[in-house]
Amino acid sequence: MMSERDGYELFRLKRSYREGKNICQLLRKNGKNTEHAIEVSYDLQSGAYIAALEHNPERARQKAAYTADVAGVINSLCKPASVLEAGIGEATTLQGVIKHMDARVKMYGFDISWSRVAYAREWLRKKKVRHNVVLCTGSLLHIPCADNSVDVVYTSHSIEPNGGNEEPIIRELYRVTRKYLILLEPGYELAAADARKRMKLHGYCRGLKKICESLGYRVVIHRLFQSPPADPLNPTAITVIKKDAKQRSGNVLACPRLKTPLEEIGGALYSPKALTVYPILLGIPCLRVENGIIASAYPRIRTIRADKRKQGRRTSW
Repeated sequence: MMSERDGYELFRLKRSYREGKNICQLLRKNGKNTEHAIEVSYDLQSGAYIAALEHNPERARQKAAYTADVAGVINSLCKPASVLEAGIGEATTLQGVIKHMDARVKMYGFDISWSRVAYAREWLRKKKVRHNVVLCTGSLLHIPCADNSVDVVYTSHSIEPNGGNEEPIIRELYRVTRKYLILLEPGYELAAADARKRMKLHGYCRGLKKICESLGYRVVIHRLFQSPPADPLNPTAITVIKKDAKQRSGNVLACPRLKTPLEEIGGALYSPKALTVYPILLGIPCLRVENGIIASAYPRIRTIRADKRKQGRRTSW
């Protein structure tokens, strides 16, 4: 629960962001970006990525080429029925990928920041994306999806600020995917010395291929993704992991704590196994562990209130 002090701290950080300061750097602990630091940093800059595309034609051109290449990789690996972008930001990558996907493919995306998911939804609407897209909040460390539930899972610089948490994040991503996991992340081992120095300074991820192999995962591709890179100080590497899961879960979204099915009851998502309710805020499911409200009586009280309404009785508290 956020304290009064935390609330004032957020206002102070918002002012710092407007002054051009790096929020992750201000909140970094022991050289690592905590999940809280990442959430606050990206939430405060919500809308900035969309604005950059709208006001910078060259950046928009680079993004279009990048997303076409990402979609090309996905379509060359398999014919997926479902695709998840883990850490969608404002959907500036997802929107471009969708343009090159079969209209029957079910698309999913989540981000740690509610504000960025809200911007993502509006960006997809503005771009008239007609794909069946499901967006929610979620954490890379506790992905709100069932095991083996999505054919292809990919990231696009979302593991980037999570240096030190690479292994648990990769385990989670691998758990969710059924066929392929595609990591498009900073290529520390493939970068020049000045780029590696900058990545260390900002707490970026590294060693992804080595970690995947140490976990026994089958790495089928590992190389620089763009030549020359769009940003020489942050070159993108592609690491593709193949997985052969024979069964696919019937549900995709799941309780982030137990990874079990959710039921929509009374405008919220309820986990019968965790006895926890997850709110839906302005149409966006909030599926981080921290969003859960322990409410074992929720289904019963919801039924009682519905019955009273049918009987014409007041149900206000």
